[in-house]
Amino acid sequence: MSDPESRADDRPRDAAPATRPLGHRLLLLGGVIVAVVVAYFIASATIPRWWAQRIGDQVDGSGTAGVGLGLFYGFVFTFLPFLVVSFALRRRRTWRARAWFLGAAALLALPNLFTLGIVLGTGSAAHAGERILDVDAPYFRGATLVGAIVGALAAVGVRYLIDSRRRHKRQEGELRDELRSREEAERARADEAAQ
Repeated sequence: MSDPESRADDRPRDAAPATRPLGHRLLLLGGVIVAVVVAYFIASATIPRWWAQRIGDQVDGSGTAGVGLGLFYGFVFTFLPFLVVSFALRRRRTWRARAWFLGAAALLALPNLFTLGIVLGTGSAAHAGERILDVDAPYFRGATLVGAIVGALAAVGVRYLIDSRRRHKRQEGELRDELRSREEAERARADEAAQ
């Protein structure tokens, strides 16, 4: 004879777990909001200076290197996020897949967001980052802006080419099907006339 514990283990496990009470969800949401706010203040106080030092180390005071590196960062880290976002917004994606794509796009855009934080920032770390870039990475900020504009235009162009090619392939398939149906209809009429 089986005991009650073994019978409890034999029950199907398909039942949906009970949802958390509203209080627990609000507490969790409040904790997430506080963590995000704290992370924002820590990041705004440290990242602009750190990023400016990394760029300054790479450029090392050279105007040519500042322009080249700025164009590279601006183009690559705008072009890739735009493409990822365009794939995220396709109709057949689930919300979870879209969230993953948007998260990947945000990660890819971080170098440009760091530079933007230095340019638009009003805190002491942003001002320190501006001074570091002025001395150690001349022309980097302006070149990054130009690279970002070109990267955005290139991403829009690539997406247009992908969509137009897909549209033309679909139209070509429809025209082939129509031509095939016309040929079959003409063949059927010719067979009827021959009989």
